[in-house]
Amino acid sequence: QVQLVESGGGPAQAGGSRRLSCDASGHIFANNAAAWFRQAPGKEREIVAYSSWNGMRTYYTDVVKGRFTISTDNRRNTVYLQMNSLKPEDTAVYYCAAERVPFQTTPGLSTSDYNYWGQGTQVIVST
Repeated sequence: QVQLVESGGGPAQAGGSRRLSCDASGHIFANNAAAWFRQAPGKEREIVAYSSWNGMRTYYTDVVKGRFTISTDNRRNTVYLQMNSLKPEDTAVYYCAAERVPFQTTPGLSTSDYNYWGQGTQVIVST
């Protein structure tokens, strides 16, 4: 039994910051990697950030590199996405996801690599 619930979305101004949270049940992130995806209006869902099951590897899409940071709490029950220097192009619905196969050593970059998803939280960045 796994449930992922995102929170922290809402309006933001360009140049500002927000932190998204993903609360997990079922201890899924003890063995499975976590990722944040986003989907802008009229666009396909794309990966934003990834953290391996043991936290030893992270991945960020180029357009957020240096601005966004993925992290977990000590119990790995919550996954965070810290977003700094926000741009209007960051406007999207953001989704937390758990990777399908545990103990992977390379990041899954496709939506098909994940089988548990949150409901999404919307971020709107205005100038």
